[in-house]
Amino acid sequence: MSRPPNARHARTPSAAFIFVTLVIDMLGIGLIIPVLPELVTQLSPATSDAPRIFGLLISLHALMQLLCSPLLGALSDACGRRPVLLFSTLGTALAYLMMFFSPSLAWLLAARVLGGISSANVTAANAYIADVSTPANRARNFGMVGAAMGLGLIAGPSLGGLLGEMSLRLPLLFAAALAALNLLYGLFVLPESHPPSRRTSLTGARLNPLRTLLLLRQFPALGGWALAVTLTHLALQFSNSTWVLHGSLRFGWSSGANGLSLAASGLLTVLVSLLLPGPVVARLGERRTITAALLLGALGYLLYGLADSGWMLYASMPLSVMLSLGGPALQSLLARSVPPESQGAVQGTLASLNSLSAIVGPLVATALFTRYAAQAADPLPGIVFFACSLLLLLSCAAAQRASRNAASRL
Repeated sequence: MSRPPNARHARTPSAAFIFVTLVIDMLGIGLIIPVLPELVTQLSPATSDAPRIFGLLISLHALMQLLCSPLLGALSDACGRRPVLLFSTLGTALAYLMMFFSPSLAWLLAARVLGGISSANVTAANAYIADVSTPANRARNFGMVGAAMGLGLIAGPSLGGLLGEMSLRLPLLFAAALAALNLLYGLFVLPESHPPSRRTSLTGARLNPLRTLLLLRQFPALGGWALAVTLTHLALQFSNSTWVLHGSLRFGWSSGANGLSLAASGLLTVLVSLLLPGPVVARLGERRTITAALLLGALGYLLYGLADSGWMLYASMPLSVMLSLGGPALQSLLARSVPPESQGAVQGTLASLNSLSAIVGPLVATALFTRYAAQAADPLPGIVFFACSLLLLLSCAAAQRASRNAASRL
């Protein structure tokens, strides 16, 4: 197999660039979440609209990522990985700088659009890893991608909360500086991994971000499992988009306290994801593991909604994070629902469903929070967490039905 020029010698620094790029992508999301609601409140002409605007900013970022992921992936196939990765890193730095200097909500919205476009670089990053990997180290290198994203999600909220305690916009400047330093690093160490001989032309079909959803019509057996995945991710988006709003309203938490709670939840989730799925699936089987994970998650979110003090929310975390037990088992069952030659399309379908959840979830969740928690005469602060619990119960029902349908086909 031919290799890109100098790829053998550049593999370590170039892989490090990809690692840092993905850490910054996820770190940046975590950095700004603890401070973004307060920044929106400062810039909003009507503070009562701040939660809805916060949800819009999160959804807008996800929408641009969904629309531009196929474009950046196709551009990297046609023009090379290096220019796409470097320009997207520049875009990330500029987006955070725009947020840091934003004098109005319009600036903030424009910055989130640019940030969403730039964060779609994960498609080019994955392609770069595939280019420079050998069969012996491919799994390790893609594991590095997952580790990078997990590290960013854990470290980002706590660091953003602590920096936000010093100055509200300091996390934005910090994220911009990280992206700028990574850009300089990449300019010197990142070689091109996709030679001209392998490049392809752009086609309209490749730019359709939802084309993979057609797989649901081709393989009806996917439908029930896909519905369970979508409802689960919708519950996660509900929680993620209102966590800081809830902590501030219910417990009077500062940006630092909100950041620490997000980091604690993220750390527990990563530990459960790394240590428990294998042994639990071996003991219970995939279907019962999925059921247990969804029911424990539903109970955890119900307790979140009932918690009237911070320690009660922390005490409920071990239950809610058990939801991550079901992810690997659910993906395995999805994969077995289609033939081997369609596995890549299955992953694309999952990515599209996750992106749609990330667009719809924050809009609905922040509207619920505004209507029934922030502005209600008789507020129900835990309304969004109650909705999360309901979504997980519906997901469990969808998974049970899909399991029965699969058994009837045997």
